[in-house]
Amino acid sequence: IFSLVIFSPFHPLILILLLLKDYDCIAAEQLCLSDSTCNATYRILENCVLAKTRFLPLDHDSRDRCLNAELVLGNSSLLHCKCHRRMRRQEHCLRIFWTVHSSMTDGDATNPCLKATHVCNLSKKCVRLRTDYASICTKGAGSDDMCDRRKCHRGLRNFFEKVPEDFTKRILFCPCQDELCGERRRKTIVPDCSFQYNTKPNCLWLLDSCLEDHICKSRLADFQQNCQPTDMSPDGCSQHNHAACLQAYMGMIGTPMTPNYVSNFSVEVSLWCTCESSGNQKEKCDQILSMFESNKCLGKCHITRNQGITAQHREVQILLISRSYIALLHIVHLFLLSVSMLSYPIYQTSLDLLSEVFLYLLPKRLFISNTCP
Repeated sequence: IFSLVIFSPFHPLILILLLLKDYDCIAAEQLCLSDSTCNATYRILENCVLAKTRFLPLDHDSRDRCLNAELVLGNSSLLHCKCHRRMRRQEHCLRIFWTVHSSMTDGDATNPCLKATHVCNLSKKCVRLRTDYASICTKGAGSDDMCDRRKCHRGLRNFFEKVPEDFTKRILFCPCQDELCGERRRKTIVPDCSFQYNTKPNCLWLLDSCLEDHICKSRLADFQQNCQPTDMSPDGCSQHNHAACLQAYMGMIGTPMTPNYVSNFSVEVSLWCTCESSGNQKEKCDQILSMFESNKCLGKCHITRNQGITAQHREVQILLISRSYIALLHIVHLFLLSVSMLSYPIYQTSLDLLSEVFLYLLPKRLFISNTCP
């Protein structure tokens, strides 16, 4: 059993789902199909998996829909459903299971942003708040039905405020070497709703909207203080505190001045605004835009952080093995449960406690860079 857990190509949490028997995927699918939103999202994901198995190329819009569908279903009953041997319609159950968990075995070895998602899934709070904002922000995003940007921003703020930075920084600042990874990183905040408008507004208007909002006004002041660039310092920051700058940057997400990555190929960030038709306030408008676009302090911190994460590749492998140890202990609990040596309530409580303790004991260096925490 030990060698199976450690060297299995499957995600450790998937192994556990296959062994549990209390909530099968067929029932979970029926529950999803009875809800119009879940039904539509699940059908999108089915088409994505079909295209993947047939090696059909997906265009940009199709990949967007697949990523959004995966995100929305992240906290549904489908994610936590199980299949077991000797059950009726076992093949159908497994088809449902692998449809929902298709991304967990695809690209895990080379996609740091996908790994970051798996680490988030270890935390109930992280996966719950992440899927909460995703379900809000994807509703109507990129279509004629406008999304509720205010609720979307509130969901994003809840995620970045309440989830430990060990998880949020890994998701938002994961280092990428290819377009698919970069696209997943750029899509973290569901930019079709939280970031983009149908047309780019003037940056002066964006600033006015921020200053009329007490939360945005306060966080902008914090960002300007902690991410103030300078040519007089090697680290590019007047405050010499990269950690505070990254925290201030994350604080801007979920406000009227939400920044995001400008493309799938770089770590450059910007606001969604333009300085065209600014008249005699063109210089002021350019200053607003340059707070993010050409900020040496923010850019230096991001690059340094990514270098630190890349250097920690072996420690990430330790993390994955640690998750496999959790899976092994789950199996032991299941065996005791099957022979009636452990009651189910005690099993569930000890399982939750075990996961929380294990995550707490993992060294923080597995999650964040020492140079730019």
